[in-house]
Amino acid sequence: MTSPAPPTFEELVDEAVAAPTDGWDFSWFEGRATEARPSWGYAVSAAGRLGRAQAVLDVQTGGGEVLDFALARAGRRPPLAVATEGWAPNVARATALLRPRGVAVVAAAEDDPLPFADGAFDLVLSRHPVRPRWEEIARVLSPGGTYFAQHVGPASVFELVEYFLGPQPQEVRDGRRPDHERAAAEAAGLEVAELRAERLRMEFHDIGAVVHFLRKVVWMVPGFTVEAYEPQLRALHARILADGPFVAHSTRHLFDARKPGGRGAAA
Repeated sequence: MTSPAPPTFEELVDEAVAAPTDGWDFSWFEGRATEARPSWGYAVSAAGRLGRAQAVLDVQTGGGEVLDFALARAGRRPPLAVATEGWAPNVARATALLRPRGVAVVAAAEDDPLPFADGAFDLVLSRHPVRPRWEEIARVLSPGGTYFAQHVGPASVFELVEYFLGPQPQEVRDGRRPDHERAAAEAAGLEVAELRAERLRMEFHDIGAVVHFLRKVVWMVPGFTVEAYEPQLRALHARILADGPFVAHSTRHLFDARKPGGRGAAA
């Protein structure tokens, strides 16, 4: 019995282009791409903090999936829980997911001031913010409050970025460095209790996974379309067939920072 022919370049790309890109559900990649997870287990750790908090803000919640996961495991829901999100499809998705858990989702652009009063929250969470607004985070934290977050680190998945865009300037590669972010957090008045960083292996097993990833994580290759990058995509497709998965590395760091004063109930 002969084995079925593997999917063609066109079939893989068409499937990837047809897949929805809203939210931060990455289940589409099952069997097609892998990424190692940081050892600290951000969502599980956030769940423990949610169970002790009184007023919580999740900044740039995406589709609300990570906050939903953490709330389901917290055991106790904070009396006040709010999330912000700037992309309209994700606002709708997060609202539908989080409203049953008593979380209000507020539409707020990532670069806008946070639409909340000074000292409103004893716990601020964020997973992969585009840019942490340290002054705003410090402003909305109550004295003793905690910022607990997982950030994307420097040169994350740059093997893939530079395959399409070529070598990037050093100042671009150095963006999001954890030591720079620590300095910015401290300049805003926060005390950094813990800062951990890890570099994690990723594998793309077919060209469809590459296309879907670049359509979903749009800042990796700005303006990416299949048409604009078809020659590179076809060459990468041939490379994966010949040599196996395309390997890249993501970088992540964990922030645990505190606003001085108060008791810090969510720490």
